[in-house]
Amino acid sequence: SKEDIHMNIESRLFELIGDDAGFLHTARSRNDQVLTDLKIWMKDSVNEIDKLLIRIIKNLLNNAQKNIKTIMPGFTHLKNAQPISLAHYFMSCVEMFHRDKKRFRDSLKSLNENPLGVCALSGTSFKIDRWYTTKKLGFSYPTNNSIDTVSDRDFVLDFLYNISICSMHISRISEELIIWNSDQFNFIKLKDSLVTGSSIMPQKKNPDTLEFLRGKTGISYGSLFSMLTIVKGLPLSYFKDLQDDKELVFKSFDTLKNCLLIFDEILKGLVINKSEMFKAAKKGYTTATDLADNMVKNLNINFRESYKITSKIVNLAEKLNLSLENLTVEQVKSIDKRLNNEILEKTKLENSVNSKKSYGGTSFENIKKMINKYKKDI
Repeated sequence: SKEDIHMNIESRLFELIGDDAGFLHTARSRNDQVLTDLKIWMKDSVNEIDKLLIRIIKNLLNNAQKNIKTIMPGFTHLKNAQPISLAHYFMSCVEMFHRDKKRFRDSLKSLNENPLGVCALSGTSFKIDRWYTTKKLGFSYPTNNSIDTVSDRDFVLDFLYNISICSMHISRISEELIIWNSDQFNFIKLKDSLVTGSSIMPQKKNPDTLEFLRGKTGISYGSLFSMLTIVKGLPLSYFKDLQDDKELVFKSFDTLKNCLLIFDEILKGLVINKSEMFKAAKKGYTTATDLADNMVKNLNINFRESYKITSKIVNLAEKLNLSLENLTVEQVKSIDKRLNNEILEKTKLENSVNSKKSYGGTSFENIKKMINKYKKDI
């Protein structure tokens, strides 16, 4: 019967303190009050997400530490491309969530602008000190323009965008883990607490938790696009349409929080099939680029020529049903007489992985340095 939360609070204050409650809306409006409340809530929520992201990053670092020498195929177009360390893959996920963490922290700048005191849209004639209330409420500074303040939902869009990007990262990794968990790949298994059975097939262990995470990304995207649609046609300043931002923000936060908690459990429950990964890395001539690169380094020929020679060697290996490292010197010399044992030696998987010493590459030493770097960062 009191219309909204603000009038209910005022009514309760009348019961507690009498007529002085009538001053509650002096130099205030519901417009600036609700924005102040929302920003305080969102600051707390950003800090909560930040803590959950740190948990995710710690788990990824832990998985990376255990798998520095676990060799697997790196993919492009879902085809075997070049061998990598599994730890390098986990560290790529660390980079994603580190960017998410930074995005959420950056959003605190606009969330720390205090709306209180702009009132309905034009400010107030009462002699108020917005810097004082800013300090008391834990903001950094007051907003600069009263019209913009009650119209602005950029900070909501930033929050929903950050949630969408973070959800997308969870979804991409979940998709990959679903593929790796398939019988065709058999790279990983999930602990029984993370899978579900079939209603009619007793042998099934379905990665439903990962599918849940992948599906929830659509919910996050929906909230972002809903908010963009709400504000796209609004003149300045305040309209009732804007009150729908709360439902979208609260729902998106709850969804992301649940997804991060579930993803955290998944990372702790991964069982890595190292032998299967190594076996897969041997398929598809993943060290062909190393062979071409080593011709450039050792035979002083340009890459385009070495590329053509390597293509012929791969065709020969396919014809003989051999891996590159199992070809003999005599066999490769039939393609080019300049080739030798030293160049062939570089086509072994571990040599290939360890040769990628450029900053950001997959060599074991690089990975160890990156793990230590992020351990210090968090």
